[in-house]
Amino acid sequence: MFLGALELDILLGDVHSLKEKRSVIKPVVAALQRYGVSAAETGEQERYRRSMVGVAVATADVSHLHQVLDTCERHVAGRPELQLLAVRRRVFGPED
Repeated sequence: MFLGALELDILLGDVHSLKEKRSVIKPVVAALQRYGVSAAETGEQERYRRSMVGVAVATADVSHLHQVLDTCERHVAGRPELQLLAVRRRVFGPED
């Protein structure tokens, strides 16, 4: 079994309140979950122009794991209403 995680550091565009932030981040997290991963806002919850979104997936095949994580990263990077500042990827295998 392989476990993979992404930590996505996001800068939001024209957002001026936490309510507006939620209206942008909630659809992003929901879209990520459609790829069969667990996703949630995991940090920067008190700042309205920044967000940290965590993604996790478990699979038996490491190539499938990388494919899913790449798809999630591309999905977030391709959204015009936000800017992906940094991505941290971790993969854990049977030896870890």
